[in-house]
Amino acid sequence: MRLYYTDHFELPLPDGHRFPMDKYRRLRRRISESSRHLQDPLIVPPAATDQQLLLCHTLRYVRAVCEGSLTPAEIRRIGFPWSPKMVERSRRSTGATIAAARAAMEDGIAANLAGGTHHAFADAGEGYCVFNDAAVAIRVLQTEGKIGRAAVIDLDVHQGNGTASLLGRRDDVFTLSIHGVKNFPLRKMPSHLDIDLPDGTKGPEYCRTLVDALNALANHGPYDLAIYLAGADPFEGDRLGRLSLTKHDLSVRDQTVIDWCADRSIPLAIAMAGGYAPDVDDIVDIHFSTIGIASAAATRIRSSV
Repeated sequence: MRLYYTDHFELPLPDGHRFPMDKYRRLRRRISESSRHLQDPLIVPPAATDQQLLLCHTLRYVRAVCEGSLTPAEIRRIGFPWSPKMVERSRRSTGATIAAARAAMEDGIAANLAGGTHHAFADAGEGYCVFNDAAVAIRVLQTEGKIGRAAVIDLDVHQGNGTASLLGRRDDVFTLSIHGVKNFPLRKMPSHLDIDLPDGTKGPEYCRTLVDALNALANHGPYDLAIYLAGADPFEGDRLGRLSLTKHDLSVRDQTVIDWCADRSIPLAIAMAGGYAPDVDDIVDIHFSTIGIASAAATRIRSSV
């Protein structure tokens, strides 16, 4: 399974910044040291081009990001200080989801070891999201004629308001978001299917809800591609999550989504999305499990061809 990484394109953050940027480097290191992933190449993706970004984002916004002319309010809304390295990292992270989507069309499944930047709107970034990688990837492949209809399965604990704004009214995409009802963002944008969960939701209830949501998703298919935002932040120990899923529950969640796509021969690109546990190793554990489940599925797909 092809894995795309961008952690060596460093995004410099001030001391005390609460975004756990080191999780990406730790995840790649753990994968590279694991005997389970000897056949899973780690690949540096190309950066998303202006032409690709402009399929979802406005010219003014792309120029402002790339030229460093964002207003102080826009920078605060993103949550990262502007720098040329921030621009390159954001382009590469979006490029990684584009590359993973292309690889999934060939191999059945692939992953971006970052991404899931679902709070980015056409004309603004938000919540540590600069460009919307899933939306851009889908529109790139649609514009190229590689796919017709696509699905976004967003299981980050925060509603994908940017993705909903960009894709939630399109007929050639179906956006699904399962998220905490009282969590960020305060103003939620309408996806094709939004499922609000109360604080403290536990694994069994979550997984029953997920199965019902996937059944509803199936009714609106078929799909030529799915992008799965496998957020680590529904974890019970996440400081921003407010749900109560264990690591085992999250593995069941991942297995359910990955099997659902594989059973329907839907190419699947995975992005890691959010994770804010105080112990970064907990975040890495969750993402590493996601990649392990996906890699095992990739092996089954290859053996069935």
